[in-house]
Amino acid sequence: MSAIKMSEKTPLLHYRLSSSTHGSGNSVGVTVDKSPRVSRKTAGKPPKKLTTFFGVIIPTVLSMFSVVLFLRIGFVVGHAGLYQSILMFLVSYLIITMTVLSVCAISTNGALDAGGAYYMISRALGPEFGGSIGIMFFFANVCGCALYVLGLVEAITVSFGISEGEAGLANPYHMLPLGYWWSLLYASAVLLLCLGVCLVGAHIYAKTTFLIFLIVMTVLSSIFASFFIVGPRVVVLPAVSGNSTQAATANFTGFKLDTLLGNLWGSYTVDYTTGSMMSFTTVFAVMFNGCTGIMAGSNMSGDLKNPSYSIPRGTLTAVVFTFITYNLLALLASCSCDRLLLLRNYSFLCNIDVWCPLVMVGIYSSTLSAAMSNLIGASRILFALSRDNLFGGVLAPASQTSERGNPWVSVLISWSLVQVVLLLGKLNTIASIVTIFFLLVYAAVDLACLALEWASAPNFRPTFRYFTWHTCALGIVGCLVMMFLINAIYASVSIVFMLVLLLLIHYLCPTSSWGYVSQALIFHQVRKYLLMLDVRKDHVKFWRPQVLLMVANPRSSTGLITFINDVKKSGLYVLGHVQLGELEMLPADPLQSCYDSWFSLVDYLNIKAFISLTLADSVRHGIQHLLFISGLGGMRPNILVLGFYDDCSPKDNLQDCVFSTGAHS
Repeated sequence: MSAIKMSEKTPLLHYRLSSSTHGSGNSVGVTVDKSPRVSRKTAGKPPKKLTTFFGVIIPTVLSMFSVVLFLRIGFVVGHAGLYQSILMFLVSYLIITMTVLSVCAISTNGALDAGGAYYMISRALGPEFGGSIGIMFFFANVCGCALYVLGLVEAITVSFGISEGEAGLANPYHMLPLGYWWSLLYASAVLLLCLGVCLVGAHIYAKTTFLIFLIVMTVLSSIFASFFIVGPRVVVLPAVSGNSTQAATANFTGFKLDTLLGNLWGSYTVDYTTGSMMSFTTVFAVMFNGCTGIMAGSNMSGDLKNPSYSIPRGTLTAVVFTFITYNLLALLASCSCDRLLLLRNYSFLCNIDVWCPLVMVGIYSSTLSAAMSNLIGASRILFALSRDNLFGGVLAPASQTSERGNPWVSVLISWSLVQVVLLLGKLNTIASIVTIFFLLVYAAVDLACLALEWASAPNFRPTFRYFTWHTCALGIVGCLVMMFLINAIYASVSIVFMLVLLLLIHYLCPTSSWGYVSQALIFHQVRKYLLMLDVRKDHVKFWRPQVLLMVANPRSSTGLITFINDVKKSGLYVLGHVQLGELEMLPADPLQSCYDSWFSLVDYLNIKAFISLTLADSVRHGIQHLLFISGLGGMRPNILVLGFYDDCSPKDNLQDCVFSTGAHS
């Protein structure tokens, strides 16, 4: 008997054991899956070169700093005050820490491939959930890239833009014209630069981000030192178009108790960049973008030397470091900057630093790095989706790679979609969309880990043990609550969109061999309730017919099969069949190849029945075997129905070739 290739629908013993003799000379051969998925992992892929520091810590830290650290820390503290700012950071980091614990657990459970969070979710929850969340995560990275590009453009126009009041002044540094279309042009140029770096590949990206990381750390040290070195000064506020009555200057007071007391409580007002009234949820939406970079290292899983080692350690290190930095910076700003400065000048760090150009370089570097991180992350997710063939030929072009394995088509597609998102034009406008997308992805990661934990799956044995189902559930609840607090409409639309994608993948995509956690959960629950079904508590009032129907030729017994199905009254129903023979006289179990045909018959007749086949030297002995082995616990046959054992030709309309072999003696 030839070796049989493993597939998802093959019965367990059918592909575990066969009679073929392999090179070792054993009488029982173990068949190995030689599908394209395995060969793809071992052939034609460039070596993974990135370490924990370069592949996880640096991208994650830079993605979490970027816009919020340099351009929105004053926005957060100015509107929310110190107390609410710290509360926002605590809530945000509580949510992402629960997600990070789930990511660490899943990433240490086995080998990881390209795709980051998408790969984790799809292999844990199955293709439907994984594919829909993968698309959402892709769009989250696309919108996140646009967010950081607009943040960089905002910083450039503040430094070099010609405002309305300066139209007639000869300032050599203010040379860039302002306006919607000009800003779009600048953003497109920045995005083109990101595209160039990402097209080269992840190795060049890692080198670029390391240089940027050194710059950002230098700038950050300069900012912290400036709070202590620089004395009080008056800061000129940027002009607000259409409003000439507002104050033109504000004060950097240095460390003063009065300044701290004035910044303790919230004072929500109109955002001078969008003209919209701010609230706790809108400010939180902007601030939370400083926490959405936790997946930057996971997105690089296909380019890491050891993803299972690097992702937990690198991500946790980055989370702790950024949390401490954000809170220290908020505290220092509250003690030294008056409220007007925080509310009306989001780039105030430039004005209070020892050397202003250094901060601008830090802003440009960090936002550029975050934009590149999101762009390359989006391309990797799209590449993983196309390689898994979840959407048929729609994403087939995205699977194209260069000679060094860089998915350049996915990079181009991601770049074009970011260009479309840039048409929205305002950073704070995109912030809510980005935050909701990322929160939904984080909730899905927590759900994947929760499902694996609840299912008690024997293959879920992560080496990272600092998580429980409580942390997963808390992360899910926190993400969903914050989604609807930020914007109930956006949250509802995103969930509906995800469910539509889930249904499309369920009905259109080919069957995968990844496994479905739903089956593990069902098994876990069924086992639990079978143990609770105590036969000692049976009572005649609740007696149910539990039938074992013996069938010789199912093609001529469909009437009997459907009749018993009608009279079983929600009881156990088992279709039994005896094949004459002795196993020791045969090269392999002949019944294993028959199960598919019997299951097809059950599906075709739309009956609720189990299948139980046996091999015996006589029909009587076979029936005795089935009576002993059928059922489990309190669910065992109490009625035996004997069909007609004969060898007559079929007398029914079952002409499907599926039932022509293997389903009768």
